[in-house]
Amino acid sequence: MKKLSVSLSGHQTSISLEQEFIAELQHIARIKNKSIASIISEIDQTRTPNTNLSSAIRVWILKTVHK
Repeated sequence: MKKLSVSLSGHQTSISLEQEFIAELQHIARIKNKSIASIISEIDQTRTPNTNLSSAIRVWILKTVHK
């Protein structure tokens, strides 16, 4: 597990993800020409209540890769 530090709504947040998910998130960010922080912010704003942010990111990556 690795930690990513990002700013969400003006607050620093650490997110723990496996290296493989971080690499895929970086790849998707490059393709979409977006920052990792902006992608995570979008995921954070659209996740269902009581869903862990790290889990929501993993699911978003899987859905994005399998489109």
